[in-house]
Amino acid sequence: MRLRNIPGARDVMVENEYVFADPKGMVGTWSQVFGNNNPIHIEIGMGKGKFVTTLAIMNPEINYVGIEKYSSVLLRAVEKQEELKLPNLKFIRMDAELIKDVFGHFEVSQIYLNFSDPWPKDRHAKRRLTSKEFFARYDEILKPEGEVQFKTDNRELFDFSVDEISKTKWKLTYVSYDLHNDDNCIGNVMTEYEERFCAEGKPINKLIAVRE
Repeated sequence: MRLRNIPGARDVMVENEYVFADPKGMVGTWSQVFGNNNPIHIEIGMGKGKFVTTLAIMNPEINYVGIEKYSSVLLRAVEKQEELKLPNLKFIRMDAELIKDVFGHFEVSQIYLNFSDPWPKDRHAKRRLTSKEFFARYDEILKPEGEVQFKTDNRELFDFSVDEISKTKWKLTYVSYDLHNDDNCIGNVMTEYEERFCAEGKPINKLIAVRE
């Protein structure tokens, strides 16, 4: 699906108080950004932001950072945040490969990956957010007790992710190939894509990974 460009979206990202459009060098500064030492949860590839915004409303004692590469997509989340003005929600416009330039050692308590780009060509496997290359990045920024949670409707990507994690020092504590027919679905917060796929009857896959 071709991404629709929204004129002026990039300018909004640069000027908005809730967005960091050039976040390099922010390692170790997040307690100052939020004005507290609450845990930091991040969603990488947040799209229009329904998931991370909902969590921020539900959990005011947790700081949330949504990361999105494309200004035209992130714009929708920013517009909603300008209405809500949640003090525990910020956004970053950047490529996820730069995540270690933004978060320091053990600075993040939880990582969410939702309906990530599958990068279907084999030569692009390392760009997948559940590749061993990305888990090496997560290993540096995530607290020892932290989790990586991943949801997708793409079974091929999910199978890749399960196999890829087995090659790392991480382990799976939860795997579901049909989340919405699973008892553990209680309390699940849905993304925009998840709502659409569920309405179409597509099963949602989910895994949770922690360090060995």
